[in-house]
Amino acid sequence: MDDIAALVEVLRRGGVVACPTETWLGLLADARDEIAIQRVAELKQRPGGLPIALLLPNVEALDEVAAEPPSVASRSLMERHWPGPLTILVKAAPSLSPQLTRDGKVGVRVPGPSPAAELVRAFGHPLTATSANRTGEPPIRSIDDLPILLREGVDALVPGLSPGGPPSTLVDATTDPMQILRAGAIEIQAAGL
Repeated sequence: MDDIAALVEVLRRGGVVACPTETWLGLLADARDEIAIQRVAELKQRPGGLPIALLLPNVEALDEVAAEPPSVASRSLMERHWPGPLTILVKAAPSLSPQLTRDGKVGVRVPGPSPAAELVRAFGHPLTATSANRTGEPPIRSIDDLPILLREGVDALVPGLSPGGPPSTLVDATTDPMQILRAGAIEIQAAGL
């Protein structure tokens, strides 16, 4: 299924979509829907305490998920590297599902060119952004490589091939100075971030 309107409807109904991102194949679901988030966690066999990051349709959507506006430094990072594979930890809004947060923080990114970027923009609200694999297994580039249980567990499959490579770079913007927690697809020098 690749019709954007149909995929948006799947998400609105609490469905889970396997979709190529700018890094790996992802499991996308409405980040406002606790049951949909739980389905993603179950599909991944994700243990409790491991948060699920979010895709945002645009920078303005931070207002839906962040407890406070981004700092000047983190705003600068967003302007330089979004859209793109840079996940930034921000202070989580109290309304977010605990499955999306850890230590009061949530990881967010505006995805680079990909079917996932088109879908989150069409949906207009944050979506889960976790790789479409079982926890601890290698990430997957295409729906053709999905294990049968994952394939049967999702509500829609979006064709296409993710480029693979490093995961998104992860930066904690809640600390001063900000910290690089995971080197990834975007190279950032710690001193200048």
